[in-house]
Amino acid sequence: MKKIVTFGEIMMKFSPLFYKRFLQADAMNVEYAGAEANVAVSLANYGLNSIFVSKLPDNDFGDAAINTLRHYGVDTSKVARGGDRIGIYFAEKGASQRPSKVIYDRKGSAIACATQIDFDWDAIFEGVEWFHWTGITPALCDSLATICLDACKVAKAKGITISCDLNYRKKLWSRERAKEVMTKLCHYVDVCIANEEDSADVFGIKADNGDVNSGVLDEQSYASVARQLNEKFDFKKVAITLRESISASDNNWSAILFDGQRVYTSRKYTIHIVDRIGGGDSFGAGLIYGLTKYDEPQKALEFAVAASCLKQTIEGDFNMVSVAEVESLMNSTGSGRIIR
Repeated sequence: MKKIVTFGEIMMKFSPLFYKRFLQADAMNVEYAGAEANVAVSLANYGLNSIFVSKLPDNDFGDAAINTLRHYGVDTSKVARGGDRIGIYFAEKGASQRPSKVIYDRKGSAIACATQIDFDWDAIFEGVEWFHWTGITPALCDSLATICLDACKVAKAKGITISCDLNYRKKLWSRERAKEVMTKLCHYVDVCIANEEDSADVFGIKADNGDVNSGVLDEQSYASVARQLNEKFDFKKVAITLRESISASDNNWSAILFDGQRVYTSRKYTIHIVDRIGGGDSFGAGLIYGLTKYDEPQKALEFAVAASCLKQTIEGDFNMVSVAEVESLMNSTGSGRIIR
């Protein structure tokens, strides 16, 4: 099996039951999730050798996070232990015209206090074929930006494919700081993943006819964004997800993939949202799987979009689907008829 490493923070997630608001909640559901951990779980579900690297406190909450990943077949043997606390985030699920809301409580978390000596990248990358991280990780603190750079240098030297989801989070850092850090890091990246806003937020590369609030996105404008990103960093591939938000409950979902020569456009799905958190992560995992398993870029893109479409119909951050289920959607109308 192909060995794939993801690096980032896994957090404790609190969410009000059903569609209650924070102000209404008298009880909350507890889960463990985070962007790169979400990718790791998807890849394990697809049968790949998925390795998650992070730092967690040596206490019950750290154990619970690790046990969650182990439950889904993720290798956690490279997780460093130490620090005082696990990062926390609170998620309120939106509906119709009310958007979802996320509040972070992750300052001073174990991974945010990590140092370079916590990670032996030469050993971590032994026999590894793919390394994935997101822009969330270097946004947590300056030391993690340095650690990400260390990891990318070692991975590049070993000939490992490197993918990055830009994942800009304005609650974690400024656009100016994001541009400074990500510009250094992205020169090591082979596969860049972004949504319809990330390239503008991080690098100031905007779609000419892009208006994320209109509910309609111009694919050709984002094809131009992909080309500009490719020219700036010489990526081997650039993928951009396109979310047309009709409301918090109903979205159109598609993506494009640029391989340096041709722009591939996916099928578009209309999704009635159950839980959209983790949708981008499930796309990233689907694209990694598709690019490692299929010869045709179009098929890899279709797998990623179908996988992430299905994720947004599932409660929680993890994408609980199999390869067979994703391929079934790729080859069907997506009517959702009962399987008997």
